[in-house]
Amino acid sequence: MADSWTAIRFGTDGWRGIIAEDFTFDNVRRVAEAIAAYAVSASKGMPSIVIGYDTRFHSKNFAVRVAEVLARSGCHVILNDT
Repeated sequence: MADSWTAIRFGTDGWRGIIAEDFTFDNVRRVAEAIAAYAVSASKGMPSIVIGYDTRFHSKNFAVRVAEVLARSGCHVILNDT
């Protein structure tokens, strides 16, 4: 199977990317896994992470994916509903 990952670029305002090109569900998962690994290793116990989202295309779906990854990794997740 070909490697479907693309480079993830961060700028001064955060992740710089085009939805469905380099801002994909696979790359969102990769970033969430990295955040979870850091949060778990830096905390004493279960880290709590709040996730919010905006009105951009699929924003809520991306937030849900992040929440799933963080929860599976041992984080207490608070996902905003609006």
